[in-house]
Amino acid sequence: MIEEFKRGAKDGIPIALGYFAVSFTFGIAGSVDGLYWWQVVLISMTNLTSAGQFAGLEVMAAAGSLIELALTQLVINLRYSLMALSLTQNLDKKFKGIYRWLYGFAITDEIFAVAATNEKPVRRSYFGGLMVLPYFGWMFGTLFGVVLGNVLPAVVVSSLGIAIYGMFVAIVVPDAKKDRNILIVVIVAMAISCILKFTPVFAHISSGFAIIICAVAASALGALVFPMSYEEADS
Repeated sequence: MIEEFKRGAKDGIPIALGYFAVSFTFGIAGSVDGLYWWQVVLISMTNLTSAGQFAGLEVMAAAGSLIELALTQLVINLRYSLMALSLTQNLDKKFKGIYRWLYGFAITDEIFAVAATNEKPVRRSYFGGLMVLPYFGWMFGTLFGVVLGNVLPAVVVSSLGIAIYGMFVAIVVPDAKKDRNILIVVIVAMAISCILKFTPVFAHISSGFAIIICAVAASALGALVFPMSYEEADS
């Protein structure tokens, strides 16, 4: 179990670094919008959703209603339910009960991507190691953002947000290079994302729903065109 935890923690290091950079920006945004430092940090301690937190911050800053806040979070974070359902197929048999509650809290785009590409069934100890550093990276990044955000130059603050995109590239590219089918699915998802982003008729679709549409459409196409045999699924 200790070895599995260490392996998960090692895999979580790049996620933690990316989260520190993004949550640093969130800490700055929270302080600018007038929240106390402990309120901003508490949001990050009880949430692991960058887009959801930024959107929620806008609603709170505009004195929006609780219903508006809840609906915003539902739309943006609905994709996590799809990721969680998908990853349950790759969990160890002992991964159940309260551990799945913890798993549900910690599921994010990046943690899902790393866990989903794991060659072995995901054990509780591995997932615990995978989530612990990103969680603290997100929390302490927010704290540092609140405290130091107004001190650093604006160009440094804005450039920190790029780190998480580099992390996504590092997760996707190796598997896409090894498997042509994965590469095709990735290209399809990118194409759909560009269509939703730059076509005026789809301008009203939120970023959360856009991610859901891309994920479902690309994965469905992959399942239909490149079905996995029972031998591949069991290997």
